[in-house]
Amino acid sequence: MSKPLMAKATAVWLVDNTTISFKQIADFVGMHELEIQGIADGDVAAGVKGFDPVANNQLTQDDIDKAEKDPLHRLKLKFNAAAVGEEKRRGPRYTPLSKRQDRPNAILWLVKFHPELADAQIARLVGTTKPTIQTIRERTHWNISNMQPIDPVALGLCKQTELDAAVQKAAAKKAKEGQAMDDDERRKLLSTEQSLESDVEPRMPTAIEGLETFSLGGDDTEKAEPEKEYDAESFFNLPDDDGEDDEDDDKA
Repeated sequence: MSKPLMAKATAVWLVDNTTISFKQIADFVGMHELEIQGIADGDVAAGVKGFDPVANNQLTQDDIDKAEKDPLHRLKLKFNAAAVGEEKRRGPRYTPLSKRQDRPNAILWLVKFHPELADAQIARLVGTTKPTIQTIRERTHWNISNMQPIDPVALGLCKQTELDAAVQKAAAKKAKEGQAMDDDERRKLLSTEQSLESDVEPRMPTAIEGLETFSLGGDDTEKAEPEKEYDAESFFNLPDDDGEDDEDDDKA
């Protein structure tokens, strides 16, 4: 780790207990020099308790003494074996409390529009568990009747690049296994950039194909006859039950 733990609290301790310059402290804790000056003035980190970097194995007293004597001396973070591998730790994605209620809707969207994604991929994208994904796939989730599919990118649960990478990985795995894909599945497996650049025209649904014309046989295709237009007056000159007009009855 290149920066100390509890950087602001460490800066508070160094300001209160040493004569090191603001620039040296700022470089060590990864903050701006004006923020360190604000700590010294009491405008920043008010009420923050100082964190002793010497007692917590992050600095040596000799290094502090050298920095106090030489304004150009740079403080060096002491090696901490407990911090090795801290940045490479892998685990479930953290989801803020304000967005956790939207996770089921995002899972439903991924299950519906990207069924090729594995449960492990969905779990990494939105930070959920496999049992939750399984209940949504099987529609046994306790709140399934009130759920609506919402894009996880729009909800801020993952990035578009992460979703595209997961979809491309699923496509490569499916192709490697030799499974056939139809046009709709191939279109779903395209990334955002590829989808926008594609010039494929939208197809007419098969349910309504051929309804706009009909064939009478051979290669001759004729258009459907237009509907008859009726005159309003024709409805008032209807024949009587005996087939004769009203005028004949009057004459008689």
